[in-house]
Amino acid sequence: MTTPPALLIAGHGTRDEAGAEAFRDFVRELGRRHPELPVAGGFIELSPPPLTEAVGELVEQGVRRFAAVPLMLVSAGHAKGDIPAALAREKERHPGISYTYGRPLGPHPSLLAVLERRLDEALGGTARTPADRADVTVLLVGRGSTDPDANAEVHKAARLLWEGRGYAGVETAFVSLAAPDVPSGLDRCTKLGARRIVVLPYFLFTGILPERVWQQTEGWAAAHPEIEVRSADVIGPEEELLDLVMERYEEAVKGDLRMNCDSCVYRIALPGFEDKVGLPQQPHFHPDDDGHHHHHHQGHGHHHHGGHAHAH
Repeated sequence: MTTPPALLIAGHGTRDEAGAEAFRDFVRELGRRHPELPVAGGFIELSPPPLTEAVGELVEQGVRRFAAVPLMLVSAGHAKGDIPAALAREKERHPGISYTYGRPLGPHPSLLAVLERRLDEALGGTARTPADRADVTVLLVGRGSTDPDANAEVHKAARLLWEGRGYAGVETAFVSLAAPDVPSGLDRCTKLGARRIVVLPYFLFTGILPERVWQQTEGWAAAHPEIEVRSADVIGPEEELLDLVMERYEEAVKGDLRMNCDSCVYRIALPGFEDKVGLPQQPHFHPDDDGHHHHHHQGHGHHHHGGHAHAH
């Protein structure tokens, strides 16, 4: 058996130094736990190191095969477009390297277990059983996206969290780009009769956006003293998260055995490819496709309409 493919972790990036450091710590911890694997991680935007630096570092160590795992809960513009585009660019920079691409993390059952633990902590351990939880309404707050599919994933997580755990309800809100925002989500909970609400950020690590969730929650709570409102913590670098990343890595590596890794990246993981990289991989694009990837990031001035490669 040749050396296993390297594990490349791709993160969103954040303007929050503590959040960026939490990601870098997490990548280091994965490396410590898996000395048999070359492990590196980088960001798509906003914080160092960029993904390209992580790839360069591994290539210098002689790595030729990569399995890339997006350290993201939801498959939005980053996981669908930006990361695969960045990987395609790296292939041009380093001829001879090959990739498989893993799935986003959520809503995996082990992450739901961590979310449940965060709710228990926020409630001070008072709501362990379904009977105790019957008066607790949870507001799960996602990042928010212009991609409806990504927002729907947060609703899916909310539904799965609600199933079988006995909470009065699990409602959904978003911190940016999608409605309802946090105050509207809290209003909605009270219209449904909520008396105790726990706001649960659907985020891996701390950052500007989870901080905004906490601030908005505090502001709303101050204006509604008759409602008990508590804030739960982010998921954090838990055992479950470390194990799940390895599970996604194994899936990506096994996929390599069944399919050509290039068409895996270009066909399956890649709506919106042509937006990001000047050279679309022509054979895989269908001109009759309608183009539903209108997520804008700073720095992407041009916008092409037209083919995605879907092979579902």
